[in-house]
Amino acid sequence: MSNDLKDNVGDLYEQIAGEESTSLGDLLAKIPGLDGYMERGRRRAADSILRETITGRLEQVRLQLSDVHHALSRDIALAMDHAEALGRAETRLMGLIGKIKDAPVGYAGYFDAIKVKAEDLARIYAFDNEMLGFVDKLSADVDTLQSAVNHGAQIDAAIVQLNDDLAIANETFAGRTEVMRGIS
Repeated sequence: MSNDLKDNVGDLYEQIAGEESTSLGDLLAKIPGLDGYMERGRRRAADSILRETITGRLEQVRLQLSDVHHALSRDIALAMDHAEALGRAETRLMGLIGKIKDAPVGYAGYFDAIKVKAEDLARIYAFDNEMLGFVDKLSADVDTLQSAVNHGAQIDAAIVQLNDDLAIANETFAGRTEVMRGIS
């Protein structure tokens, strides 16, 4: 993951929290109970922005993979040899994107069933941060696959590596769901 993106993700919550540092924010902080409510709102916004960033970057990886698939299809025999494994990779990637888009936000409303404490939210952010690392890994895997297709060699190995990393990314994200289920 690029250092610039890591810095942006690391500072995301601070950027959002800083929006309330005006006089109005100071006034609202003095109202009993409202400060915690505002804090949860900022955390929810940070979580939403982080997941949008992850899914946006995964969509770019999906487009890269689509380009590779198109390039591979120029040779019908080669395309047929790799159709199943490449299709599995595309399905796993689209599934991961969908799971991240549809995942519960880091804090639910006051009357919702899920309440997220700060320490639980930190664990959720750790999963999301790990997912950013997977985005870079998956992008590198697709680059390797593109190179393999261009050279007509090592295509199987590149697809296997991509599928393996997609499986791990999906399993890792499933851990985030388990954290959310454990929060009450």
